[in-house]
Amino acid sequence: MSIRVFVPRDTTALALQADAVAQAITAEASRRSIDLTVVRNGSRGAFWLEPLVEIEDESGRRAFGPVSPADVPRLFNNGFPGDCQDILALGPADELPWLKRQQRLTFARAGLADPLSIESYRSLGGFAGLENALALSPQAIVAAVKESGLRGRGGAAFPTGIKWQTVLDTPSTQKYIVCNADEGDSGTFADRLLMEADPYQLIEGMTIAAVAVGASEGFIYLRSEYPEAKKILLAAISRAEKAGWLGGDIQGSGKKFHVELRIGAGAYICGEETSLLDSLEGKRGLVRFKPPLPAIKGLLGQPTVINNVLSFAAATTVLAKGAAYYRDFGTGRSRGTLTVQLAGNIRRGGLVELPFGRTLRELVEDFGGGTATGRPMRAIQVGGPLGTYLPAAQWDVALDYEAFAGISGMLGHGGIVVFDDSVDLAQQARFAMEFCAIESCGKCTPCRVGSVRGVEVIDRIIANEHRAENLTLLQELCDTMVDGSLCAMGGLTPYPVRSALQHFAEDFNIRDT
Repeated sequence: MSIRVFVPRDTTALALQADAVAQAITAEASRRSIDLTVVRNGSRGAFWLEPLVEIEDESGRRAFGPVSPADVPRLFNNGFPGDCQDILALGPADELPWLKRQQRLTFARAGLADPLSIESYRSLGGFAGLENALALSPQAIVAAVKESGLRGRGGAAFPTGIKWQTVLDTPSTQKYIVCNADEGDSGTFADRLLMEADPYQLIEGMTIAAVAVGASEGFIYLRSEYPEAKKILLAAISRAEKAGWLGGDIQGSGKKFHVELRIGAGAYICGEETSLLDSLEGKRGLVRFKPPLPAIKGLLGQPTVINNVLSFAAATTVLAKGAAYYRDFGTGRSRGTLTVQLAGNIRRGGLVELPFGRTLRELVEDFGGGTATGRPMRAIQVGGPLGTYLPAAQWDVALDYEAFAGISGMLGHGGIVVFDDSVDLAQQARFAMEFCAIESCGKCTPCRVGSVRGVEVIDRIIANEHRAENLTLLQELCDTMVDGSLCAMGGLTPYPVRSALQHFAEDFNIRDT
């Protein structure tokens, strides 16, 4: 067996000199006349170890990290790529505790191979779900997704099967599949990681949806800040078409489905599904009134399935291994696995996939290892910039949709941002209002005007100007935004503000009397 050395081409790894590491390994091996092949794989999501270099030979797969270009000569001097005894040697890759304690379904293939190799994708179980779907009726596919309990991973957690059923049942000569890859929440990178490490899984999931509802055209709406994902997706779409997994006759089934990649223009609001549809149509991204729902009248007025990257990806597991297999992970009405992204002031940042039901404390302490600064954790924000700030008393709540709703929180897209005890929560509350003011599409008054007034009122509270009156005004303003905003942009902005006021009042110089 020839020796293969894997060096990730993921955006995070590239930012940490992965290209230079790959070049150094190739050059050093050539200088020493060592025969090896460098494979640019996707990342496993252990970003705290990137660049994570892996060796595959007859003894298995061993990991080293984080490796810098300057480390490479020493690694070779210490036996690399053979029996290398070095401070960066981590042992068998699959035995790394951080990875071994996870239960990966959606990210089971991430980091194992060249993300653009269809042969590798198939050898690791890829396209099994689509092959099964092609042998089923559309209703049987939708029924499996409903039975699995899969809910949208983009934030709203709407049952995926119900959405697909609505599109299937709505008569039309043209239906669309749209993937929302406009991943803009703070602390989130799971969509990007999957597109860069396992792009065919997204293509497969979208194609399963197309077969299920009778759609022939699909679009991936990708945020402009992901240039590496853009390159990988364009190549993956082209290769999938040539291999017959996309196009006019998918694997001889008579089914057709074409996918086109579209790039966003940097607007956070286009992560909202109806605003995204406006942008896809070449318009300014503005939130639409609902009803009608996009499932009935979506892109170009036609029935449209719109899900995010992780939702489509999860559907491949459901169709490959069965609804019951997927449903057996999780708890209550939160089925399957939750993909969380550990970010902020965290020692071991990266992607963790576990069944619903584990606790926030377990994730940030056991997987995250506490803060990067070594200072005590004080607050954790879950669910993006519009998520609540959770104090230590709430870190033992189970990570599932209903449990988090019970504490006025949300899981959103699974972003977890950690703050140590130096954080000023009054300023974080101000940031939430300011973020809304900057990113609002401007269509509805509560969001457009309320967020601007919110910044002003918080500034007056911090400055101790008419404190009691402004606190009352801020609460009333939050009520108006929650009840009157057209979409979640304005409707959720008060959540981080109220949680900061409730749990960290001292940062606003508020004292009990």
